[in-house]
Amino acid sequence: MTAQPTDGTREREVGRARARKEDAHLITGQTTWTDNISVPGMLHMAVLRSPMAHARIDRVDVEPARQRPGVVAAYSGRDLADGLASMPCVWPVTEDIVMPDHPPVAVDEVRYAGDAVAVVVARDRYAAADALEAVEVDYTPLDPVLDLEDALAEGAPLVHADKGTNKCYVWPLRTGEDYDSVRERADVVVRRRFLQQRLIPNAMEPRAVVVTPIAASGEYTLYSATQIPHIVRILMSMVTGIPEQKLRVIAPDVGGGFGSKLQVYPEEAVALAVARKLGRPVKWTESRSEGYLATHHGRGQIQDVEIAATRDGKLLGLKVDLLADMGAYLMLITPGTPLLGAFMYPAIYKMDAYAFTCTGVFTTRTPTDAYRGAGRPEATFAIERIMDELAAELGMDPLELRRRNWIGHDEFPYTSIAGLTYDSGNYEAATDKALSLFGYDGMRAEQQERLRRDDPVRLGIGVSTYTEMCGIAPSRVLRDLRYAAGGWETASIRMLPTGKVEVVTGTSPHGQGHVTCWSQIAADVLGVPFEDVEVVHGDTRTAPQGMDTYGSRSLVVGGVAVHTAAQKVVEKARRVAAHLLEASENDLEFTDGVFSVKGSPDARRTIQEIAFETFSSHDLPDGMEPTINAEHVVDPDNFSYPHGTHLCAVEIDTETGETRIRSYVCVDDVGRVINPTIVEGQVHGGLAQGIAQALYEEAVYDADGNLVSGTMADYLVPSAMDLPEFTTERTETPATTNPLGVKGVGEAGTIASTPAVVNAIVDALRPLGVTDVPMPCTPERVWRAVRQARAAEGRSAPGLARPEGEAPTTGQAPAPSEEGMA
Repeated sequence: MTAQPTDGTREREVGRARARKEDAHLITGQTTWTDNISVPGMLHMAVLRSPMAHARIDRVDVEPARQRPGVVAAYSGRDLADGLASMPCVWPVTEDIVMPDHPPVAVDEVRYAGDAVAVVVARDRYAAADALEAVEVDYTPLDPVLDLEDALAEGAPLVHADKGTNKCYVWPLRTGEDYDSVRERADVVVRRRFLQQRLIPNAMEPRAVVVTPIAASGEYTLYSATQIPHIVRILMSMVTGIPEQKLRVIAPDVGGGFGSKLQVYPEEAVALAVARKLGRPVKWTESRSEGYLATHHGRGQIQDVEIAATRDGKLLGLKVDLLADMGAYLMLITPGTPLLGAFMYPAIYKMDAYAFTCTGVFTTRTPTDAYRGAGRPEATFAIERIMDELAAELGMDPLELRRRNWIGHDEFPYTSIAGLTYDSGNYEAATDKALSLFGYDGMRAEQQERLRRDDPVRLGIGVSTYTEMCGIAPSRVLRDLRYAAGGWETASIRMLPTGKVEVVTGTSPHGQGHVTCWSQIAADVLGVPFEDVEVVHGDTRTAPQGMDTYGSRSLVVGGVAVHTAAQKVVEKARRVAAHLLEASENDLEFTDGVFSVKGSPDARRTIQEIAFETFSSHDLPDGMEPTINAEHVVDPDNFSYPHGTHLCAVEIDTETGETRIRSYVCVDDVGRVINPTIVEGQVHGGLAQGIAQALYEEAVYDADGNLVSGTMADYLVPSAMDLPEFTTERTETPATTNPLGVKGVGEAGTIASTPAVVNAIVDALRPLGVTDVPMPCTPERVWRAVRQARAAEGRSAPGLARPEGEAPTTGQAPAPSEEGMA
């Protein structure tokens, strides 16, 4: 046992910048990625995918593949149909939602390029991949459905002909006063269309599955690179018919997720079905290009946004109409993803009316689902962009407009126009700190000087003041939103006889630092060394209960469960200590892991000693079980609401369209910080993804529905060399809805950064007549926006001549086609 100091000088763990415990085995190559797993007799599965976006399947012949060397089996969708149910969607957002069947392997029709058509199983992965070429498939092409507005037109081709419509659902939200009435009394109404391009997740580790059957008992262990092992277990039992108690799911080391692994995928179900048929272990690992087709995509929206205000800048109302691309099928939470943002469009601002409508639309493209931020980045982008547009219309500094409308720090708790109760916040403090670090006034002065001398390199300043709802909960709210699951989380604390501690958590990390942070939380409550705490996670047998990791929920729900379970351990240990010390429980003090009697400091027992005494059970209070282990389930009363201010300065060469981020400053308030180093890493990673959407990334389809940005040669993922240095700071306004005072941080950088960058680009170009540049704001798109704006004004500039043979254009740079947008 490790002795602890008793003089109250022990350094607190919470708030300490600890190096991550989980990193040592990662950086020394001792990882257990799913693809590293190899078991005797293992077979390899490969998936044949449709090269067509929409087609009828006339014939699938897998027999030629079965004749290939090393091949053990091959199956068409029809061969597998009897043993597999439709893939699940757990969020039917309206009563009349259209929910088509989603076979894990297509049987009669393919509905996106990448839809599975057949599987081949061989003794090694290369033989399986090679044998795919031998599968014979006859298709009859059908019209693709790509444009969201065209998909809703009368007589449009149907993604699911049996449903008679491409409209998945219409979900409205109306709060406050009637929006049309409010609009009538407004002095200024600004309306804009913003496009949220499709994004493709790029986790460092591709998806992978290994299934090992135990034939004698009918049991199966499924290893998966997943964020949600507990949810996978439940839903795979439903899809395959394997009893839940016979199915064990393990998420080993998982190399990133960003929402892409918040999913129950067809390949998991198919691997289980194949392992059951053959009675042998089966592995499947996607290639990167395969993942671009078959891993769900993110975003994909048309946002029509209207804001009404008085002449002096007071907001009156906000109206948002979304068309949300569902893709070809509804995956786990596809319909609900855009609705996670429905409550966040009003953001930190006060207003009288809010009208929101989302229409889900089926297309013949890869299904969409959660991508880092899941609905909240889209909402923040829309409100922060329209606030800048309103400020320009009013001739007002964008920060001044925000100040006139945001919720004051003395107004919390505050119920927003969308119906959420924000428990705490201080937008003024975060903004003031960001302005000081950024040098805002000096930057504005330089901007004006460049404008005065007509410098071809323009300076733009972008603002994003945001809040977000995270910590997906509480369960009754999720019920009211028609979500199938709850928002609770569980943790258990096991005090071992030697005084060491095991924390069993229902959260399942994939890079967030749960092992380190949960160790810090438990160590502080129990008064034990940080090094003496182990964290067990990601295995439905050793951690049998949990709701897993997504939506920045792990700390505010799972971490709080750890904290409270540890407090329960202390209270159970107090009873034993009082018995051993022959004192009243009320007379005991507990400091730094030591129980002592008030006024008698020599009468003491460490919590480690109590753990051993409980194990031996030689002298316990009458009626007490021989354990001080404890568990706790948290079902939060509210979401948590981190917030902050992000400022971005860009320099744009108007002759080439090149955009360079010169300065980026963000001040985030994520409540009480458990580990500053981990918070910093989460913010940096989020900034990289948000900036990537603004400047680099886009899933592009051609007119036939083929993904033409299907490799890393075509889909631009920024490296560290493409990103600026970040200045990151924090203010701290503790949450009042949980005992740790914590809020989420995993998605904050992604949510705030995209509008900050795009606002900076438009701010730089607005004097030229540019009011929008569609994302990603590539050099070509920036150059075209400048050229078209100047052409509309009859101006010219070096490098802006019209290419020979191109027709003249006027006005604002056009939005890209829906094919290019999503």
